[in-house]
Amino acid sequence: MIKLKTGEEIELLRENALLVSKTLAEVGKHIVPGVTTLELNKIAEDFIRDNGAEPAFLGYGGFPYTLCISVNDVIVHGFASQYRLAQGDIISVDCGTIYKGFYGDSAYTFPVGEISEETKRLLKVTKESLYIGIEQAVSGNRVGDISFAIQEHVEKNGFTVVREMVGHGIGRKLHETPEVPNFGRRGDGKKLQEGMVICIEPMVNAGSRSVHMHDDGWTLSTADKKNSAHFELMVAIQKGKPMVLSTFEYIEKTNI
Repeated sequence: MIKLKTGEEIELLRENALLVSKTLAEVGKHIVPGVTTLELNKIAEDFIRDNGAEPAFLGYGGFPYTLCISVNDVIVHGFASQYRLAQGDIISVDCGTIYKGFYGDSAYTFPVGEISEETKRLLKVTKESLYIGIEQAVSGNRVGDISFAIQEHVEKNGFTVVREMVGHGIGRKLHETPEVPNFGRRGDGKKLQEGMVICIEPMVNAGSRSVHMHDDGWTLSTADKKNSAHFELMVAIQKGKPMVLSTFEYIEKTNI
């Protein structure tokens, strides 16, 4: 069942969304060749706790870290480790918070130093597809309108969307209905209503859409070992235009 949020609840979700956005920016300041992904994980956990919140992912379903850190061909749910980032890597950082009984969730894929032109294009197209999907996130549309818009933009640029993982509703739980796939048909799926809050999160592969699940039961990577990018924002549904609760502004004015 879809839980519609009141104006007050949406403001609490916005507080979480902005804290996640600021956490990602703080992590981004330290994304340089030589840093370990475990060091980035600690930076995020400390920042979240210093701001009076709890890391949402830590212990969620048994997940052992504050961040999902996915490097290069890892699509989502990668583990922090002693791996040291190298020039030319890309790193998807997915972060969540719990604050005042509500959740926040957002993700951004960062370049590590100078990256190839094709990888720059992968990041650009993935982020563009997110914003194109968000344009469809208004009352009266359907989930499939978001899904179709993302898929169309990705595929016309020669990339592929991951089908095994989807966006989702968010509120007092991290994952609520409806699911928000990154592929689909216009007019399909749940009708969008005022008061819904969803996470839209395209996961886009440079090569094939085929995926490989690792033995840890969490880490999902591309089957062909080509890079994958991931961007995610929280959006409240309203009439006329979407209300985007999280932002990449903190990241991009600090890091890019």
